[in-house]
Amino acid sequence: MLRDTCVAMEELGVDVVLTWDHFFPLSGDPDGMHFEAWTLLAAWAEATERVQLGVLVSAMSYRNPNLLADMARTVDHISAGRLILGIGAGWFERDYVDYGFDFGTPGSRLDALARDLPVLKDRWTRLNPLPTRAIPVLVGGGGERKTLRITAEHADIWHGFGDPATIRHKHLVLDEWCDRVGRDPLAIERSAGVAYTPARLPEDATLDFAGQAQALFEVGTRLFTISLTTPPYDLGPIREMLAWRDAVNASRAADQGSTTSLPV
Repeated sequence: MLRDTCVAMEELGVDVVLTWDHFFPLSGDPDGMHFEAWTLLAAWAEATERVQLGVLVSAMSYRNPNLLADMARTVDHISAGRLILGIGAGWFERDYVDYGFDFGTPGSRLDALARDLPVLKDRWTRLNPLPTRAIPVLVGGGGERKTLRITAEHADIWHGFGDPATIRHKHLVLDEWCDRVGRDPLAIERSAGVAYTPARLPEDATLDFAGQAQALFEVGTRLFTISLTTPPYDLGPIREMLAWRDAVNASRAADQGSTTSLPV
C-alpha cells in the first residue's frame, strides 16, 4: 500500500514524497504495522520516475553518519538524483529504548547532530561512485540556540512546525544565524508542515489546507508538507493543496515572470 500510495501521489503531481525515520507508528495503534524508512525509500525510488524522495527526518543520534552517507548515496543513485536527505536530532523515546540506543538528552542529541553532519558530508566526497549530485540536506526542528545554527551552517532546506507567526519568527532567527556564520539566508529553502502532524501540533480547525498554506506562504515558506496518517489514505487534502500550489505558481508567473515553482 505504501508503494502504491507513493506512485499515486506522483501521478497526482506531488513534487516531494517523504516518510519518517521512526520505528513505531505515531498515530493509531502504537504497535501497528510499520516499516523501516530507508529500505522503504529504495522501493519508492524504483517505483517512481519524477518525484523527489526523502525522510522527514532521520535521527542522527541513532544513524551512524558514515553509514547513513552511504545509504543516502545509494538511494540517490537508485532514484537517479531525486533524494533529499532529511536530518534531525531525534525526539521519540520509544525509538531509542526499544532498539537499544542511548536516548540521552535534547542537548546531547543536538550535539551529535552538529558533530556528525560534517562527518556525513565528508564521507560523500570519498565514496565510489560519488553521489549523482550535491544531495540537498534538510534539517528539521526549531531550536533557536542549536538547531537553527546547525541549519545555517549545513542545510539547504529548513523544515519547521508551527503557526505562521511561529514560523515567521523562526525564519528571522535563522536569518540571524546565517549572518553570523557568513551564509546567504536565501540559500536555505524554507519548509513547513500544513495541518495536522501526528504527536506534534493540534489541527487548526479554523482554516482549510489551502488557507493554512497561504498563511505560511505569506511569511516565507516555499515547500509545503501535508501528513497522511493511517491507511486507507484520503488523498483529497493532497488534491486541494496541489490546486492551491498550481494557482499560486500561475499567479507568480503572470505577475513576476517567475520560473521558480512552489513544491508540495
